[in-house]
Amino acid sequence: MSDLQIGLLVIGVVIVAAVLLFNWAQERRFRKQADAAFQAPAGDALMQPGAAPRETHMRVEPALHEPVIEAGEPDEAGESYLRTEPARPPASHASLEDAAPALRTASPVAPPAPSRPAVPPAAAPYDELIEYRIRIGSEGVRANVFADAFSHARALGKAVRWTGLPVGAAEWEEIQPWRDVAYQQVVVTMQLADRNGAVQEDQLSALCALLQNTAQTHGLRIACDDTVEALERAQAIDRFCVDVDVLIGLNVVARGEGAVNLTRIVHQAESSGMALGVDGVFQLLDSRGEPLYALCNHDAEPFSATAIEGQTSQGVTLQFDVPRVPDGIKVFDGMVAFGRKLASEVGGILVDDNLRPLTDSGIEKIRTQLSQIYERMEARGVPSGSRRALRLFS
Repeated sequence: MSDLQIGLLVIGVVIVAAVLLFNWAQERRFRKQADAAFQAPAGDALMQPGAAPRETHMRVEPALHEPVIEAGEPDEAGESYLRTEPARPPASHASLEDAAPALRTASPVAPPAPSRPAVPPAAAPYDELIEYRIRIGSEGVRANVFADAFSHARALGKAVRWTGLPVGAAEWEEIQPWRDVAYQQVVVTMQLADRNGAVQEDQLSALCALLQNTAQTHGLRIACDDTVEALERAQAIDRFCVDVDVLIGLNVVARGEGAVNLTRIVHQAESSGMALGVDGVFQLLDSRGEPLYALCNHDAEPFSATAIEGQTSQGVTLQFDVPRVPDGIKVFDGMVAFGRKLASEVGGILVDDNLRPLTDSGIEKIRTQLSQIYERMEARGVPSGSRRALRLFS
């Protein structure tokens, strides 16, 4: 082996020995550090032997407690008294009730009843299609405040509605000036159109001025809707009403130059459930008491409650007020059937307003026209026979 090889071998042995020695030193140092890290910490002076043990406390959840009732010492009369301890020390802002709790036996405290959410008041009864509105606010105005305005409004020529929201209430009601009721809100409305035509500017202005005077006198808040916009609505609804305001008349007349027997007609009307009104006209009424169709005498003399045997007339007329009748086509069919029955009973004939005999094709033509009218009314938001229709066609 050459000297070079021997030298390299020695150097290699030295290097391996140095590495082993270094690893041993590092392992020893790391072990000491680990032992030091996981040893028990230095003792707390309060936990040393002979020191007073540290007081342990149980965690107490906050809760409501009844006052503790204990037996006290006998009083001067020899009777024991009860001493109460408050559930918690009174705060600086405690009430008299906190400072002197009521005397009672211990019992579970019932949880407070959940408070009901306040019920918002219903919307004010206002028909924006056919009414003009005036709103009045107050802290509690009495109904009799509006007595004079209520009386004067009747002379304005259009229907006026008075509704109010009583103080503390959630439902609106009709105002009656003689009642002892206080209202927090009042809504007064005037109808924009009826069978006498559209409302006029002076009628709206008069109602607003009337209530403004009342509001000023009694310190009320008032707001009148825009009259220009209301007059435009009035004209539009009136034009619509004119187009659909139709009255259909069917007549039962004698053949030739004869006359019809009114006594028989009266008997048929009564047996069919028709009621005689004070105006001498028979009416078939619906469940609301509203007329479906009417029966009147051609002659000037109206029907009477007592039929005279053998009394005659030139004829009778059945009338059907188209926009005021619900389910109008069905009611019209019923009126046609009743007219034919009357004609058969008295030996007469059923004719139209032009005294032309009413044929099946003529009846079908009328039914088609009725369907078109009712479709228009539905589309306009005024269904036939509805409350809105009864108000407009009055």
